[in-house]
Amino acid sequence: MTAGKRRARYIARVMDAAAVLRTFVVRFARTSAGQIRGTVEQVRTGRRELIQTMEDIGRVIAAMVLRTEEDTMSFKGKHALVTGGSRGIGRGIAVKLAESGARVAIHYYANQAAAKETLERVRKHGADGFLVQADVSRMEDVQRMFGEVRQAFGTLDIFVANARPEAAKFYQKPMDISLEAWDHAMDSQAKAFLVGVREAVPIMSQGGRILAITYAPGGQKGTWQPWVAMGSAKAALESLVRYFAVTLAPHGITVNSVSPGLTDDSVLNSFPQAAVDAARSWHASGWTPMGRMGTPADIGNVVALLCSPDAGWITGQLIHADGGASLVDTHLPLEMQRG
Repeated sequence: MTAGKRRARYIARVMDAAAVLRTFVVRFARTSAGQIRGTVEQVRTGRRELIQTMEDIGRVIAAMVLRTEEDTMSFKGKHALVTGGSRGIGRGIAVKLAESGARVAIHYYANQAAAKETLERVRKHGADGFLVQADVSRMEDVQRMFGEVRQAFGTLDIFVANARPEAAKFYQKPMDISLEAWDHAMDSQAKAFLVGVREAVPIMSQGGRILAITYAPGGQKGTWQPWVAMGSAKAALESLVRYFAVTLAPHGITVNSVSPGLTDDSVLNSFPQAAVDAARSWHASGWTPMGRMGTPADIGNVVALLCSPDAGWITGQLIHADGGASLVDTHLPLEMQRG
């Protein structure tokens, strides 16, 4: 192992049971409180996991090494479309599906460079895919996107609706928001999902999986005032998930939604650094029982679970993938709750 001069950086090489040498890069730094914050990255695949203790390093590397060939190819021969797949949570989902053997259509709106990077990571896993550009707030673009998927893949097994416009397009308080901003939020979420599912189902067979990525608290609470349009749009999206779940159940197609908590490398990172640091400290202090925010890989793992054959009896459900944050009572100080 070799260490860097500033932030610690180590190279670890491990021989697995099949005598394949696997290389990992471990990066970490100590916070002012003496805590560890860093990542373990597998060089060949680009898969990255968060670490918060020295013990995490061995645990994460062992978990990556022990992943069997059968596990990593469970979606072999499957075709997936991930909207908003160029970065953040969408990238985490696309990479996980590729790691499991799926061919992935990666949708993006404007950031083609980021989408190309995601495609490169997909290909590192021995999978393949292609890029598709579309503005999901325009229904003609949504229909064209599915036309390209149909032409490239012929069939579709997994549709993940994750795309969301940049906050500047809709981030206005209830008394200030323009009807244009309101419509943009609604069109990009509920209407895009309505049209997208209708386009996906004709090329899906029994065992198909449809998932919507939401943020449930935004539609259930009212304190995040500038989120009113997106919170309302996500609430409508979640309602559509339930209606489509009933409609498509006789066809053997499941429809579910996943609600991540605050996630590193996602919408959170578009806010000022002071807000990002405050959010991390807030969750580390106990407002997320697992002591940290989620990562795109965490959400990719949940989506993969719901796309597996074993999840065929789960439909119409909202899954909170938030490390337990949704279980915390916000009415009481944490000190009282801990006893």
